[in-house]
Amino acid sequence: MSSTSPEADPLPRTGFSRRGVLATTAGVAAAAALFEPSPAHAQTTGPATDPGPESVELKWLEGAPAESPGSTWGVPWGPGRFPEDQAFRLTGADGSAVPVQTWPLAYWPDGSLKWTAHAIGPAATHESFTLEAGEPAAPATPVTVTESRNHIDVSTGVITARIGKSGTDLVKHVKRGDRTIAEAGHLVNITQTEPPEPETGSVTRERYTSEIEEVAIEQEGPVRAVIRIDGNHRKIRGRGRSWLPFTVRLYFYAGGESFRMVHTFVYDSDGGDAFIAGLGVRFKVPLTDAAYDRHVRFVGEGHGQLTEAVKPVTGMRRDPGRAVREAQIAGRALPDPSTWDQRVTTRLHWIPDWGDYSLTQLTSEGFAIKKRTKEGHGWVPVDQGRRASGFGYVGGVSGGFGFGLKDFWQRHPSGLDIRGAHTDEAVVTVWLWSPEAQPMDNRFYHDGLGQDTYAKQLDALEITYEDYEPGFDTPYGVARTGELLFWALDATPSAERLGAMADAVRAQPQVVAPPEHLSAAGAFGGLVGPVDRSHPFKEYTEDLLDANFAYYRAAQDQRHWYGFWDYGDVMHSQDGDRKVWRYDVGGYAWDNSEFSTDQWLWQYYLHTGRADAFRFAEAMTRKTTEVNTYHIGEWAGLGTRHGVMHWGDSSKQVRIANANYWRYFYYLTADERVGGILRFLHDSEKTALVLDTGRKIRDPEADPWVPDPTALDIGFGTSWAPLAAAWLTEWERRGPEWEWCRDKVLGTMETIAAQPNGFAQGSAPYNMETGRYAVSETPVVERSNLSSGFGRFEIVAELLQQVDMPAFEADWLRYSRFYTATRAEQEAEYGGRFGDLFLWAYTRGNAQVYARTGDESQARHAWKVFRTQAEYWKGDLEDWPAFERVETTLNPTDWWPRMATNDAAQWGMAAIQNLHLIGDFVPDE
Repeated sequence: MSSTSPEADPLPRTGFSRRGVLATTAGVAAAAALFEPSPAHAQTTGPATDPGPESVELKWLEGAPAESPGSTWGVPWGPGRFPEDQAFRLTGADGSAVPVQTWPLAYWPDGSLKWTAHAIGPAATHESFTLEAGEPAAPATPVTVTESRNHIDVSTGVITARIGKSGTDLVKHVKRGDRTIAEAGHLVNITQTEPPEPETGSVTRERYTSEIEEVAIEQEGPVRAVIRIDGNHRKIRGRGRSWLPFTVRLYFYAGGESFRMVHTFVYDSDGGDAFIAGLGVRFKVPLTDAAYDRHVRFVGEGHGQLTEAVKPVTGMRRDPGRAVREAQIAGRALPDPSTWDQRVTTRLHWIPDWGDYSLTQLTSEGFAIKKRTKEGHGWVPVDQGRRASGFGYVGGVSGGFGFGLKDFWQRHPSGLDIRGAHTDEAVVTVWLWSPEAQPMDNRFYHDGLGQDTYAKQLDALEITYEDYEPGFDTPYGVARTGELLFWALDATPSAERLGAMADAVRAQPQVVAPPEHLSAAGAFGGLVGPVDRSHPFKEYTEDLLDANFAYYRAAQDQRHWYGFWDYGDVMHSQDGDRKVWRYDVGGYAWDNSEFSTDQWLWQYYLHTGRADAFRFAEAMTRKTTEVNTYHIGEWAGLGTRHGVMHWGDSSKQVRIANANYWRYFYYLTADERVGGILRFLHDSEKTALVLDTGRKIRDPEADPWVPDPTALDIGFGTSWAPLAAAWLTEWERRGPEWEWCRDKVLGTMETIAAQPNGFAQGSAPYNMETGRYAVSETPVVERSNLSSGFGRFEIVAELLQQVDMPAFEADWLRYSRFYTATRAEQEAEYGGRFGDLFLWAYTRGNAQVYARTGDESQARHAWKVFRTQAEYWKGDLEDWPAFERVETTLNPTDWWPRMATNDAAQWGMAAIQNLHLIGDFVPDE
């Protein structure tokens, strides 16, 4: 099995050995007796042993594509199903062998495969596939990677790209045979130091370009090759800083005439001293055809197209002939001009050449196209539209260059530029931030309002729900990733193919395993199963799940939750008076992953297999992994709490930079960028040494903060859950620190279970040097409504799947049983009571108790508590689950007054998990 990617390459593994489980307290031992399995239980206690399916029927997420640049995906397998070196074969729906490349993504503790990644080239467009053990077919034209001192050459068998190892040009050239289709591919940035005020008298702009620092081959075939390039943007003229660190990955597939670019930059500014006025990717495109045989294409909304020639011969006063006109519109070579009507042929020099074209998408609701003959002359408006595809082409009958940006209109202001198409070399720029827009302004939205003490900040929190603190409102260290596609073509494509290429830009074709296989393989803790509407109550719950998702899909479009930094996020809470989401009210604005919105959406996709759910969750993962998270600086590894600006709140926490949420996208797609971020988080507990999360409520004199690596404040809930997810991910991926991460997982599990009240204890000093908690002698009970709401239910389910630690399991099941019990029962068991909000969401803990022990009373109790929220949501809506239509807002909108994102996410996960784990016990009514 191929294993050439650093993101998946396992180091030599030692045998799995656990430390001895600590002796537990009498309370934990007694609790274990409560959970003796009954004959009817769904799963015995202890790690998972079911190896699951031995093959899988795969499909395309949105149906077989007309145009595919290649696809990469992940597949889960049960423990022991396949050894680490298993080879896989892929066959199409017609039984034919399909070349496939395979590598491991994760392993079970016994070394067997837990997740595998697979890649196919552009020719593989069968309606479906079967993946199973066996020898893979080899591609007819494999990807080859050749490295020399100064560059790397990648050949797909159709095109060859030369990647630079130093200097400015990331892609020195792309050739098709002997012809150079594109060259000098580099990054561009325009920056100004003055704030973006429309009436500023004078503005000085500086130009930056890419400067390569390091290049690495991450994968080298035979079906897929990946090249990673790291660097900075440096000032072109004069002496000055380099800034905006970037990572660019280039993807090539066997037999492909296209390549993909994943472009990431880190924003290394506080937002007040430099304003991005343009950010893009630029190529030069050599042109040799006659001007009348050169073509410009933009695909707008749907498959509508701008179809023009650099030197048009249609619409003239004299007609060159129908065959000539039709050929130019179709992008075919024109007959020899000597065969035209000579009244046109002899006057070709009077027809202007249109060398420059520009498409700009300044908002989600409108794009405009303009053109001009050349620099120094005025622009002529061409047309306008609503939502452009983000795809364009320039070239001629002997070859050309296609280019496109994913989420083009959603992440406005964006643009596509073609300059100099009338010369021997056109310049193409894909603008991630168009210079036609006002410069990017990342300054904080208010001046602090006098909040210069903790007392004032806490008081302000009581009214706006915004946790403000001077200096903490910085975007320094956040990032953004964009995805681009480029084609090196031997001729101008037909209109039909151009439309198909635009579709591939909008949503790169994705192969997926169906929900049935994901469930059968126990993926992500085995908590999610496929849709089941076989009972009225199940149908009721499924309807409400669909209604929740539909409400957010509608709100995204109706409320225009779009924009460069914003797309992928949703809002936190609604304002019933204005009938809007509270976009301008402190902590009620952008959600920033609060209470596991990302995880809800991914579980909804795992449950339904819906393409729109996948794409919604995908966009959120791209946003939350980058914009919510600090990637450099002292807070690297932390995320920012919800607020009006994504980085504005002073609460920086690991619960937001949460590996629980991002594992889904990584394992389903094998995406290297997200895989790298997950690896980056494996030691983010170190952030507890640089930031005192309790600084505003601690008495600095009575209880001064002295960071001690042997006694860090890392609680068992909102902190441990994301850390445990990051450690587990590194462990199962067999990354460079996998053994240490394994020890941290096991050490914290052991020492949580050893506390007098186990999980209910809430916290204990964490020793970063040993990866263990100190065991307290005094039992306490933490009352936190958030403790399990940031992925703890889900990561514990995965830990129980693969770690044999009876004391930990017993304590977790005890805690889950009593969290939704009566206060009297909690007092009797623990000597204290738990939080009492979101109890319907915590019923998924009771469902886990049933799944692990077979205690049917827990299943029935879970549904009884769970029902209260569904009944609350239904309320008095006459036509539930229809929404109220509001015509008095700025745009007509749907309105559901009882909705809040915390509730939607937590209820959604509880519904999905309960349906799967305790579906046999749904109420009759």
